Amino acid sequence: MCTRCWILALVLSVITGGMIFKFIISGSVEPASDGRMALQVTADERDFVLAEMRTFLASIQGITQGLTTDEMDSVVEAARRSGAAAQQTMPGSLVGKLPLEFKKLGFDTHRQFDQLALDAEQLGDHAYTLKQLSELINNCVACHATYRIDVIVE
Repeated sequence: MCTRCWILALVLSVITGGMIFKFIISGSVEPASDGRMALQVTADERDFVLAEMRTFLASIQGITQGLTTDEMDSVVEAARRSGAAAQQTMPGSLVGKLPLEFKKLGFDTHRQFDQLALDAEQLGDHAYTLKQLSELINNCVACHATYRIDVIVE
């Protein structure tokens, strides 16, 4: 009887490991013709990701505008729009389709927006904020160089 329990535990572990690999690590991606990885998502999920990217871009524009006009309150406000609180609306169906590296980039980008807002508020140092913004944009460049979004038909 103990042998059956071990076999069952092994089978369940393999199934669980496979599900973790598929839904947390690898996601739903395919190699694309342009050398990037194509995220395989529905039209609604694609719209969500693109809207988030537009919010990132609007935040970046608000940050640069605030820096050029010496309005650090505007910098803080623009950065917070793309902070970690913004990622709370991600559809659960999308989470399993995104590969781990994409998720890491996304979470790190939100975290960097939050850190930029905090430092801009507390330090008010334009040069430091600009350096943080430059580092944050590296995430955008890396993501766009690595991934594209393809819509799958449901």
